[in-house]
Formats: sequence, structure tokens, C-alpha cells
Amino acid sequence: MRYRGKRVLVTGGLGFIGSNLSIRLVEEGAEVTIIDSSVAGCGANLFNIAPIRGEVRIVDADLAEPEAFRNDIADCDIIFNLAGEISHIHSMQFPERDLQINTVAQLRFLMECARTAPGVRVVYASTRQIYGIPDYLPIDERHPIQPVDFNGVHKYAASMYHQMLSRTGQIDGVVLRLTNVYGPRMALDVPCQGFLSTFLRRLLMSQPLQVYGDGRQLRDPVYIDDAVEAFLLAGSARNLEHRTYNVGGPQALSLNDIAEIATLAAGAPGVEYLPFPEEIRQIDIGSYTTDSNLILDDLGWRPTVRFEPGVARALAYYRENLARYLDPNHPQPSCRMPEHSGAAWRLLYAAV
Repeated sequence: MRYRGKRVLVTGGLGFIGSNLSIRLVEEGAEVTIIDSSVAGCGANLFNIAPIRGEVRIVDADLAEPEAFRNDIADCDIIFNLAGEISHIHSMQFPERDLQINTVAQLRFLMECARTAPGVRVVYASTRQIYGIPDYLPIDERHPIQPVDFNGVHKYAASMYHQMLSRTGQIDGVVLRLTNVYGPRMALDVPCQGFLSTFLRRLLMSQPLQVYGDGRQLRDPVYIDDAVEAFLLAGSARNLEHRTYNVGGPQALSLNDIAEIATLAAGAPGVEYLPFPEEIRQIDIGSYTTDSNLILDDLGWRPTVRFEPGVARALAYYRENLARYLDPNHPQPSCRMPEHSGAAWRLLYAAV
């Protein structure tokens, strides 16, 4: 019980990874406080924490205003920092919005951590997207950083805040660069959250999957339980030799493989092949697979859940709780956010 009696802060704890992590932390005996402002489009869902609702404290606060929960920062032993926007398409549509959520808010939060809880362990959820189009596969931590969208740029900047403040001893940061994570509690009704959430939504609505291009692009999906274990290990490890780790899945699968496995598990109609929409083609990275040897060597982490049982578990969860994640009258949310979103965020952060 690595976390028994530990006071833990989870930012973005109502979202997909944050909620699953919070549940595991409670199971391990931690006292959990969740910080989440439920920003539209970022996947917060109160039902995600239904199993532990009475055992956690929830603070409705914006990460960009950390003075609102300063005492919670001061009182915690470990911070898991999962708040943020993950949509690559939305970052291209509204780059200033992505900038404010993924960099400005992160900087304000981390500076408050450094002031209020100097030296606190902060585990940050970064993304494989920072690497951009691969120069080689599988990608290790030494691969050049060459993101193809604003989300990758901004998430990398936030990871550098964690690294810089760690080098100067102000926090004790660890950065996890995650591949495509999937499983229970992923948002299905939020547009542009990645192809796996789109696949799951279409499977649950008995619709054919849609694959752009020829489907030969490689991915290595990681099941949520494996991703959570990586966070738990990074949060509890001491005397770390490294500060940044790739977290990938156990299999390199083509999109064709993923689609075939998923449709068989769901009994769905099949697959449609479509040309790339221009807004997706511009930020497509081709194939990606992860070299996770560093986190294996340092922390003993390895993924254990293959895609076949993982997608079956996800489908079973959503079939039992579908009304909590998807409105059957609106099963295909548009990827385009309302045009006023950009203006609203400019007004909100006008003082920045």
C-alpha cells in the first residue's frame, strides 16, 4: 500500500485518466483531493468518480487561479498533475485557448507549488504528440522534439516548466509522455479527443468505424490500468535517475488491426476507409510506437493489458453506463467548437 495515509492532490481528477487514478489512490489508502474546474471540452464527468464520491474532496477551481486552493497544495504530500486540453484539432482552431489551458495555467499552478510546497513531487501527464513525425521507431526519450500542432508545443512547454523547477529544487517533478490511452471513463461525447474515443463511440452506436487513409499507420494503445500504474510508480519512486519517461502499450498495431479487433469485440458492422480531412491531414504524424525501456529499467513498469481484452473491458463498462457518457440522440458531436470559444477565452485571460 504505497499511498496509505498519503495526502494526494489530483488536478483534472474528474477526467478520464485523473478519475481512474483517483479511484486507485483511494483503494491504496490515500486521502485524495481533486482539483477540477470542468472546463468545457476537457472531459470532466462527475460520474467518473462514483465509486469513491464520498471518500474524496472535490475543489471546483481553475488551475490558473491556484491561490483559491493554496491550502490544499500546502497540505499535500504528492501531486498528480493531469489537468489540461488534449485535443490536437482544437489547439489548431483556438491556439490561444490551448495556450492558456496548457501553459499559462500550468505555469501559475507550478509557481504556487514552488512557493507553498517547495520540493513537492509533481507527476505531470505529457503526450507522445511532442515528438511529431517520427525520425525512427520505436521512439525513445532522446528523439527530437518536433510537434506538428499547438497542443504538442504547449504540452512540451509545460513539461519544461516541471523540468526547470525541478533542476532548481523548487519542485520534484516527473514527466510521463503517454501514448494513446483508452479504457473506461474516457469521454465519448466530447469531440476531437482522439481516434480511440471516436472508435468506441461508433462501436457502441453500432456504426461502422471510419479510418482515414489506408489504415497502415501504427499505434501502441495503452490500457488505462497500465497508465495509472505508471503514475503510481512515478509518484512513489525516490532517488530518480531520470525525470522524463515514455509510457507506451504492449503491442504495435496498425489502425487496420485496431479496427478489426474492436469490431470483432463489439459485433459492429465493419470499417469504412475515407480520405484524410484537410484539418487532420495537416497534423497527422503517420506511424508511432513507443520505446518504454527507460521506465522499465528505472521503475519496473511494463504494460500488461493487450488490446483485445482491453477494448472488451472498455465496451463492457460503457454498455453498463452508456447514458452517463453518450446521448443516443446526438451520437456524433462535431469536431468544430463554437466560434465564440476563442473570443471567450481571450476575454477571460485578457490580463495575462
